[in-house]
Amino acid sequence: MTYTSDFLKTLDQRGFIAQCTDDKALDAALGSDSSDGSSSEGSGSDGGGIVTGYIGYDCTAPSLHVGNLISILMLRRLQQAGHRPIVVIGGGTTKVGDPSGKDESRQLLTQDKIDENKKTIRATFERFLTFGDGPTDAIMVDNDDWLSKLNYIEFLRDYGRHFSVNRMMSFDSVKLRLEREQPLSFLEFNYMILQAYDFLELNRRYDCTLQMGGSDQWGNIVNGIDLTRRTDQKSAYGLTTNLLTTASGAKMGKTAQGAVWLNADLLSVYDYWQFWRNTEDADISRFLKLFTELPLDEIARLEALEGADLNEAKKILATQATAMCHGLEAAQKAEATALETFEGGGTSTDLPSVDMQASLLDDGLGLLQAFVLAGLAGSNGEARRLVQGGGAKVNDTAQKDIAAQLTKDDLVNGAIKLSAGKKRHVLLRPST
Repeated sequence: MTYTSDFLKTLDQRGFIAQCTDDKALDAALGSDSSDGSSSEGSGSDGGGIVTGYIGYDCTAPSLHVGNLISILMLRRLQQAGHRPIVVIGGGTTKVGDPSGKDESRQLLTQDKIDENKKTIRATFERFLTFGDGPTDAIMVDNDDWLSKLNYIEFLRDYGRHFSVNRMMSFDSVKLRLEREQPLSFLEFNYMILQAYDFLELNRRYDCTLQMGGSDQWGNIVNGIDLTRRTDQKSAYGLTTNLLTTASGAKMGKTAQGAVWLNADLLSVYDYWQFWRNTEDADISRFLKLFTELPLDEIARLEALEGADLNEAKKILATQATAMCHGLEAAQKAEATALETFEGGGTSTDLPSVDMQASLLDDGLGLLQAFVLAGLAGSNGEARRLVQGGGAKVNDTAQKDIAAQLTKDDLVNGAIKLSAGKKRHVLLRPST
């Protein structure tokens, strides 16, 4: 359909929207949205006011990754259109585990680990959203605040009757697991009920009428809408985005080296920039629309580039995406490091580095061990294949001898530059 609200129009033009429970009603509720946040305060459920929407994030790791980025940017777009985003940190639901898209039960974490992860995840959102007490300022809440206080018997009596097991069995999060003949615990089966209750609780506390998320959350979102309607006779909406894969079919946010974390403590800004710089040609247009805020006419200019000129579009994508997550200065520094490393033939001091004991160079550090130590290979066997395949370099010189030893003579400006292929580089630095 043709949207009239700024929020849905922007999401539609940039390729965010997968499913919506009621396009027309949600578009009408968002109808007075304004990029300067000047909408009148009040419920958006009847049109003409600020709409409050939320997305939940469980605390299963100390950082979110690029796979979460599209949903974070949905919240950002919601706020830019003059509405209020809520970030729900799943301190409660993390204790249960979301079965969506998984073949086995998620490892249960201790309370201390959940609390530790919550702290680091919170900081990520401050780079994308404006928090405060204003009508369109973002807020962050923890669903453990209400889920941990539920009385099981009362909860079953008051809300269990609203859930049909027959229907729950039809949702992909359950159906796919059973079709693969993978066990689904009763604990996980309860997850969609708790997420539905989250929506009801947020509606009651904050007049939240919109839940967003990836398409794998569709069943959970619909359950929350139904529960809100059945118990409080209120309207609510659901909006999902596609789970992204690259043009080659790889899952977004995953690489051969592991997850592409949003936290610089887990993935350097340089490596984050390089991830975007290595975008496949077929994905450039789509990623520019989703992961940058460049005007659409500028994106149209970039997507028209061909051949070697596409590298310019990739650099712009990398710098724009990195600036949003880590700041413009850090993004430009990463770009300059790449320029020096790849085009200038230099060994930039801003490359990712790994400290090592200086004494290892006294008697000679094995080449294979060095690549494992630098994190460029997962094992000596993998490092051996890298060398034999011609992909291993030391200080930009290709290595062919798997028995080679690195010594202090290999230090350049206090470090040894190791390269795996053309795009992965690490400085190995001896420390006392």
